[in-house]
Amino acid sequence: MAYLAQIVFILALGTAAYFILRRAFLIKKTIQLGKAENRTDQPAKRFKNMLLIAFGQKKMFERPVVGLLHFLVYVGFILINIEVLEIVIDGIFGTHRVLAQPLGSFYPIVINFFEILAVGVILACVIFLIRRNVLKIERLHPSTSSEMDGWPAMDANIILVFEIALMMAFLKMNAADSILQSRGVGHFAEVNTGNFLISQTLVPILDNFSTGFLVFTERAAWWFHILGIMAFALFVTYSKHLHIALAFPNTYFANLGSRGEMSNMPAVTKEVKIMMELEQPGDETEEVGRFGAKDVEDLSWKSLMDAYSCTECGRCTSQCPANQTGKALSPRKIMMDTRDRLEDIQKGWLKNGYDFKDEKSLNGDYIKEEELLACTTCNACVEACPIQISPLDIILELRRYNVMEESKAPQSWNMMFQNLETSMSPWKFSPDDRFKWVEDMNA
Repeated sequence: MAYLAQIVFILALGTAAYFILRRAFLIKKTIQLGKAENRTDQPAKRFKNMLLIAFGQKKMFERPVVGLLHFLVYVGFILINIEVLEIVIDGIFGTHRVLAQPLGSFYPIVINFFEILAVGVILACVIFLIRRNVLKIERLHPSTSSEMDGWPAMDANIILVFEIALMMAFLKMNAADSILQSRGVGHFAEVNTGNFLISQTLVPILDNFSTGFLVFTERAAWWFHILGIMAFALFVTYSKHLHIALAFPNTYFANLGSRGEMSNMPAVTKEVKIMMELEQPGDETEEVGRFGAKDVEDLSWKSLMDAYSCTECGRCTSQCPANQTGKALSPRKIMMDTRDRLEDIQKGWLKNGYDFKDEKSLNGDYIKEEELLACTTCNACVEACPIQISPLDIILELRRYNVMEESKAPQSWNMMFQNLETSMSPWKFSPDDRFKWVEDMNA
């Protein structure tokens, strides 16, 4: 029976690893659809940024209470799952609490620390569930944020409930194990760890049950915990919680320049400088390509990574002045729509191969012109994001395509463009008259 359990465990571990790696490969390939962009400069500054923003969660603590709860869930869940290493070793080799002997008296201290963190994770997840479903925080609830309707809201609740269940299984496993040790049952008696700080509160309840039931309870909790971790690792690759992994590279490759600085197309910049006699035309002919972005392959790879890294927290949308005034724009929806487009392409790949093409495009089919025109390029969404995602980069590229390729610009914009071309200012008067207002001041 023990050998059968080892075989089942190894098969489960191998299956989970296969599907997780397969999914990771697909996500990587999808991100690589984007245009090349160099984000490897200033490595020391980038590394520091990653440590502060992703690991230290600096921007999350701009809202201290929520930041502390999130940090507790994040750190607690990561540290507790160090124990998964022991479970994996036990599962492969058929041992029981293999690290107890090497760590000696330090082992109970480690497990006690993990149990305290487990309780913290449970409490934080319960609070988050209440915030989402009872208090109905505006930026998180479908009734006030339409893009959260359906799967996005369900996804968040599934993860929170799943984390609570995993932590409860961990505590229940420890409690049953302690009782079986005290009863001197089989291999449980070979390791004497005693009662642990938190799980011992469950001992009086479980101690009323038979030894056979406790063995079943301990094994069931053990299997649920490890298989749950495997399932969780696979699930997050389909979830907004992919930011658990992608927050680190996303903050490392974040834009280190000024937030308000917009990237211009070099070919267009050159033509403008030639027109203004700031540069002389050359003999070389440069292929301009497409102006702006029609679909995801016209965006940079970093914008596509941003889409997969989005936590759907809604801080960007809650800070957006256009959204606050009732406009159609929601920066969070921009990121979610971009990811939806990438996921649809992935589905096409899996069904029809990597040559898959469809008639849809991000610009128009997923994100509407009305949303793009509402943006004031104020950068509030970029500043608000806890992992430095930039919805603005996507908005500008899509809007650039509409204006420069499709001539879809409001009449007021066309008038401004014409004035810029003829008068070198947004207003329709001669450049020679630009400083006449100074004369009135000196009069």
